[in-house]
Amino acid sequence: MNAPDRTAQTRQQLYRDMSPHDLTPLWEVLHALVPQKPATPCAPALWKYDEVRPFLMRAGEAITAEEAVRRVLILENPKLRGQSAVTQSLYAGLQLILPGEIAPSHRHTQSALRFIVEGSGAWTAVDGERTTMRPGDFIITPSWTWHDHGSEADGPVVWLDGLDIPMVRFFDAGFAENNADRSQQVNRPEGTSFARFGHNMAPVRHESPYGATSPIFSYPYERSREALDQLERSAPVDAWDGVKLRYVNPLTGGWPMPTIATFMQRLPAGFAGKAWRQTDGAVYSVVEGSGEIVVGQGESEVRYAFGPRDHFVVPSWHTARLSSGSGCVLFSFSDRPVHQALGIHREERLS
Repeated sequence: MNAPDRTAQTRQQLYRDMSPHDLTPLWEVLHALVPQKPATPCAPALWKYDEVRPFLMRAGEAITAEEAVRRVLILENPKLRGQSAVTQSLYAGLQLILPGEIAPSHRHTQSALRFIVEGSGAWTAVDGERTTMRPGDFIITPSWTWHDHGSEADGPVVWLDGLDIPMVRFFDAGFAENNADRSQQVNRPEGTSFARFGHNMAPVRHESPYGATSPIFSYPYERSREALDQLERSAPVDAWDGVKLRYVNPLTGGWPMPTIATFMQRLPAGFAGKAWRQTDGAVYSVVEGSGEIVVGQGESEVRYAFGPRDHFVVPSWHTARLSSGSGCVLFSFSDRPVHQALGIHREERLS
């Protein structure tokens, strides 16, 4: 037996002998644990709303909101089927509520966002205050707050749910509790939170009601759209993002949620963006208009044409490029706050 064969045999015997002791050699897996570049198993994907909506309506016939607790169709990444995840750290789903229904009150450690996709007149309540849902509104359910949803609308209301479920699951920190009451008692008028914190002012003596989460739990679309319109007319258009703004916590100037970043952007008519890539995977909801995104990794590249109410995901460290002939508005969310808190966030803007 030559020397290389003896070495290989010695190593294999070592591995067999130490395996019953729950030991394994780092050098056999180091290249996978610390790769030369981010290597996500996630794939880009697009969910066309015209294709998804019929399944939502069928779900409305198959199960009530109360039976389901939350009647949601999960947007599962095609490479993470069965994991209830759109990226390795984020969950996304489309929730339906019908006229007169109530999705019962509960609370959980996971933070949640609601981005309203279709319909007006439904409401969500957070710790005793309701807010009416309208298309394009961004609504927060802070961690461990009682929340329920209901509808006084004439037709179906659909919104995008975004949660940090996979992230919390990684830390084994998921807890939930059901409320004894079907719907929580409302004890503050609608708009109270926005009046206290939403006008570049705050009460003189106060504590943050939701800890690290924004004290504003409803960000109306009309205000976001107004800001985008004014900037498109008066400010330089970014070659990568068009006109893009991030939502903020008014008490800190930081992210509105400790684990999830949220953005709204406008691509002007005729926009042909440059490519970028970032370590935070992002989920997009098309608010208005149409456009195209090209997403690639290495030699692989996919091209998606999107329209109103469509949804797509750009995984970590995938090159992406946006364009729009007629102009569009996009909402998006990602796990960027956690990347930045850990000091691992990277972004490249390619020319």
